[in-house]
Amino acid sequence: MTDGAPRVERDGDAVRITMVRAARRNALSREHLTQLLAAVTDVGESDATGIVLAAEGPVFSAGHDFADVAGKPVAEVRSLLQLCTELMQTIQDVPQVVVARVHALATAAGCQLVASCDLAVAAESAGFAAPGGKGGWFCHTPMVAIARNVGRKRAMELALTGDVIGARTALEWGLVNRVVPDAELDAAVADLLDRATRGSRASKAWGKQTMYAQLDRPERDAYTTAVEVMAAASQLDGAREGMAAFLEKRSPVWTD
Repeated sequence: MTDGAPRVERDGDAVRITMVRAARRNALSREHLTQLLAAVTDVGESDATGIVLAAEGPVFSAGHDFADVAGKPVAEVRSLLQLCTELMQTIQDVPQVVVARVHALATAAGCQLVASCDLAVAAESAGFAAPGGKGGWFCHTPMVAIARNVGRKRAMELALTGDVIGARTALEWGLVNRVVPDAELDAAVADLLDRATRGSRASKAWGKQTMYAQLDRPERDAYTTAVEVMAAASQLDGAREGMAAFLEKRSPVWTD
């Protein structure tokens, strides 16, 4: 493991990927983005059913490392942002359920990281911001994911003011699923992940990917996509077993 690489730990069917660059506020440098992308990709190819994305230190993630951007030519900055986008999209492409465990401040691309996860649980001490709005480099790419979580007016408030919102506001706005006392964060993450990963793994993986495929499409197009996938998915072993178990009034036995 290279210096500062995320820690990857498996516990049963779940894998925790923990950012450990506390001294750098878990900034998403080019090196760190590459490491996170490799870790998520590796777990995505495993038989794990869930991923917890966590961090250590006083900040969950401060977003991009300006040392990778200041004074760099546009092509180099573009490639950095493309790498970051690849990580965000991979989080949504892997078959596992991905839960962000947010214990502290998540800003800019760090907030984008939370918004890109399937689910998010925040400690009461957590905070969220897109600070480019009050600086000189607007948070264009972070707002792609954030806006799709919170809606237009709230996204504009976050983007234009750059102000930090607390965990309870993030919950109200739809950026996170749960807010719990700091001491209960791990238990709440485990509970949500357990409930989100039960059932047929193959069915859920297809379901996750189809959700992202249809969410931002017009309703008619979304239904076209969903009808075709749902019809095909009825032939999965998990679907057949789930329906048979219901009709036979017994507990299902999942094989996938």
